[in-house]
Amino acid sequence: MAHASPTLPEYVELQCLSNFSFLRGASHPEELVERASQPGYAALALTDECSMAGVVRAHVAAKAQGLKLLIGSQFEVEADEPLAPFTLIVIACNRTGYGDLCEFITGLRRASPIKGSYRLRAADVDPQALRDCVVLAAPRRPATPAQLLAIARWLLDRFMGRCWLAAQLLRQLDDEMWLHRLREVSALSAIPLVACGDVYMHLRSRETLQDVLTATRLGQPLTRCGLALQPNAERHLRSRLRLAQACPSELLAETLHVAARCSFHLDELRYQYPEEVVPAGETPASLLRHITYEGAARRWPGGIPAKVRLQIEHELALIAELNYEPYFLTVADIVAFARSRGILCQGRGSAANSVVCYCTGGTEVDPARMATLFERFISKERNEPPDIDVDFEHERREEVIQHLYRKYGRERAALTAVVITYRFKSALRDVGKALGFEPETLAALARGHRWRDGREITPERLAEAGLAPQSLKVRQLVRLTGQLLGFPRHLSQHVGGFVLTREPLSRMVPIENAAMPDRTVIEWDKDDLDAMGLLKVDVLALGMLTALRKALVFIGARLGRPFALQDIPPEDAATYEMIGRADTIGVFQIESRAQMSMLPRLRPRCYYDLVIEVAIIRPARSRAGCFTPISTGARAGSR
Repeated sequence: MAHASPTLPEYVELQCLSNFSFLRGASHPEELVERASQPGYAALALTDECSMAGVVRAHVAAKAQGLKLLIGSQFEVEADEPLAPFTLIVIACNRTGYGDLCEFITGLRRASPIKGSYRLRAADVDPQALRDCVVLAAPRRPATPAQLLAIARWLLDRFMGRCWLAAQLLRQLDDEMWLHRLREVSALSAIPLVACGDVYMHLRSRETLQDVLTATRLGQPLTRCGLALQPNAERHLRSRLRLAQACPSELLAETLHVAARCSFHLDELRYQYPEEVVPAGETPASLLRHITYEGAARRWPGGIPAKVRLQIEHELALIAELNYEPYFLTVADIVAFARSRGILCQGRGSAANSVVCYCTGGTEVDPARMATLFERFISKERNEPPDIDVDFEHERREEVIQHLYRKYGRERAALTAVVITYRFKSALRDVGKALGFEPETLAALARGHRWRDGREITPERLAEAGLAPQSLKVRQLVRLTGQLLGFPRHLSQHVGGFVLTREPLSRMVPIENAAMPDRTVIEWDKDDLDAMGLLKVDVLALGMLTALRKALVFIGARLGRPFALQDIPPEDAATYEMIGRADTIGVFQIESRAQMSMLPRLRPRCYYDLVIEVAIIRPARSRAGCFTPISTGARAGSR
């Protein structure tokens, strides 16, 4: 084994799990990046298991820290004789390699009948699927020399010239013998050896939390996990001095050669809008202008007011400057499909500030009825993408979703994910079960927790549950519960946020099956999409729209003619009388107790009064620096 050297070796960690390898990794991607920059690592590879869910957060943190980030993933490979099972680590060299890796993960995830799982056999690995990636194989101990040679031959058959054998030297009793075996295989096969840390956490102090995650994954208390727990705390980002003491210098130096082959940066990803919405002979700008003025002619059959025409030109100019025309056209196309099927839909939020959205059917709120501020919706200074949320009847929203899948294909359309994180009760439950606390005790402790207690379990709450605050076991419960709060637990699907792309979406981010039938989900959530500049269209469901459609049908039958949403009188005095009496049970947005207590005091008499009243009760819905009432009021008034 190598001894400590006077100068610290350069090193790149090539195998690292974050807590997005659910219930395995014990550190956030940001924590791993920050820690890697402190000991002076030359780079860090994030290689979550069959996943890219944490790469955006690591990418943002790496840019802030000035650390080179390698993007990869690792897979547990099932092997038949003469191969033994091993871990396959794949790192993208360039943009093509990253796309190949994303498609590789997509194929594994979508082929699995169980959400969140995958199966990979050695015989199923196609080298052409990962042609622009470097590959490391980490055999498991105690593989025999014959099994190690079989793994080496498997690597040479598929990845000659870009493969390594990973040596994981983690201060175990057989490290010397294991390294000797690996060196023999390397000499016989000419596959170089490289050091890998098999990292699960950024600091060794997270080892206890990592044990708790293992116990949760196995569904057993820690006392029954046995050899499933890590034998020591060496799977952390070790200092370069400690690495020099544990690994031969040539294995550490080889990590730099691997990293030199990898130049991909996540900023190379470029989002492109779908082309289907723009017919031949049109440009996005010309088509948006055409359908906007066509819609304006329907909205104002007596002639478009000069003020409205000026506002249309102002909005179209800003949309063109920011190249957002395809986004507006995509939303208009979805709305047009829904209305062609008689599905009631309505844009919500700050889209109500836009005359273009009103003319293209994205909202039924006439901006002329309020002092509109388009920059509340789109602002060049804020540099934020537009966000048009469209509600559809909850009973028929699935028709719209399946239409998008049919039109763009499963490889170019998917729902965005939602990262489900540990909150107080779930963290307390899982930590408590791992430590062996009785379920009744944990339930009493959870019931006693108050929001004002914050993230801490106070001594008063412990005493109320019959626990001694100074007990070692109780102190571990308090500390580990606090550490687990905010950890990702699993990926779920967004309520309706769709990402639509021109090129295959599966080459930008992996896609997996959702728990619901006929749904597919990408591995990034809304915050990740914002960080990468990817646009989503929210296809949401609202029960009140179903109720409204049925009411409109009844009214039309009574009147003997069709009665549509736009036929509802905008300022009906009798309606506002009912609102002023708080007779609003079942009325969307103003049916809560807080709203009903405020309505008789403010007694709104027009749409804008209602805007103000709703905003007073729900100020949290506003964005910083923006006029609150318009967003919340648009939702209330448009229903």
